[in-house]
This record gives sequence, C-alpha cells and structure tokens, in this order.
Amino acid sequence: MAFTLPDLPFDTQVLAPHMSAETLDYHHGKHHRAYVTKVNELLGDTDLEGASLVEVIRAAHERHDKKLFNNSAQIWNHSFFWQCLAPAGSTRPSGKLRDMIAADFGGEQALLDKLAAESVNHFASGWGWLVLNNGKLEVTSLHDADTPVAHGMTPLLTVDVWEHAYYIDYRNERPRYVKSVLEHIISWDFVAENLDGQGTSRADQNARISADNLT
Repeated sequence: MAFTLPDLPFDTQVLAPHMSAETLDYHHGKHHRAYVTKVNELLGDTDLEGASLVEVIRAAHERHDKKLFNNSAQIWNHSFFWQCLAPAGSTRPSGKLRDMIAADFGGEQALLDKLAAESVNHFASGWGWLVLNNGKLEVTSLHDADTPVAHGMTPLLTVDVWEHAYYIDYRNERPRYVKSVLEHIISWDFVAENLDGQGTSRADQNARISADNLT
C-alpha cells in the first residue's frame, strides 16, 4: 500500500504566464513525486504503514524522525499549495473571507503586501502562510519542509518559496514570483472554504492505493 502523487486541480497551461507548464511539470511531476516515492520507501513495514499522511507527519514530528518528517510534510505542503492556485481572475475574496481580511488587515491589498513581505523575506527555503488563529487571520512562515500540520495551526493559504518553485520562470527573482502568484492566481474560493477549520484534511490522503499507481 502506498501514498500517491495527487493530480493537479487544473491543466498545466492555465496558470501561464504567472506559472508556466514547464515549472509545473518539474515542480509537481518531479519534485512532488520524489517526496511521495521517498516516503513510501521509508515507511516500508513500519508501524505507520497504512496510516494517513497527516498521521505520518505528526508521528514523524513526535519521534524526531527528520527524514520521514521532511518528505511527508512536503507531500502535504505541495498538495495544499496546488489547491491554493487557480487561473488568473477566476476568484476574488468575498463574503465572510473579505470581511475578515478587512477587519484583520484593513483590506485585500494590505493582506497581500504583508504575506508577500513575509514570503519574500523568509530566509532560504520555506513556505509563507495565511492561517486562522483564535478566529483571526494571521500571516507567518515556516522553514524548509515544516508544516502547520505539525503545530496545530489552521491553514488557509500558502506560498511555496523554495527556489524550485520559481527558478524556471523567474530565475532568482523571488519578489516578482511572489507578487505574481498572490495578485493573479490565488484560489480565494479554496481559502474561504478553509475557514471551516478543515484545511488540513484537504491535503491528507490514506495509503490505500497500490504502488502500481505511482508509475
């Protein structure tokens, strides 16, 4: 039994020019796939075989198993990230989400500026996050493969700031990449959906499918 590489929730062409099909082919098809393959190798006949992805992440964190944690967390982080994206102009903050953004940040642009600054200024690899904390929206970032799953955070939105997320399209220009993603291809419908506190489950999976499906 094995974890699988989830399909992208969109065609690889539809995020261009903000994120190219070539980037998605490498980022999803190679980097994300490599994490899936590695976790399946690491689990083997361990007591975690058959556990859900979230269960594996939390167990690896508790056991200080860095290799298993990093790879399993990256499966979840990427699976969540893809769902945060949508074709340019397809969704905008509305309803409860729009009201919360206005209350907690003063408006959409102020939120985007804060999340962009957090993501751009995050040293080295990691992830910028919008999370829900005690009913309020908060911006933060986590290093390397670290994930809200391990810390009891309620995830709403993430931006991948590992270099492989943007080097093909933007070379070393992280600020331009972050601005382009945040201002053009965020799925605000997905962000709003996560206000129900179930965002963690939306990137979870159970190891119930044959490893043959990984090929």
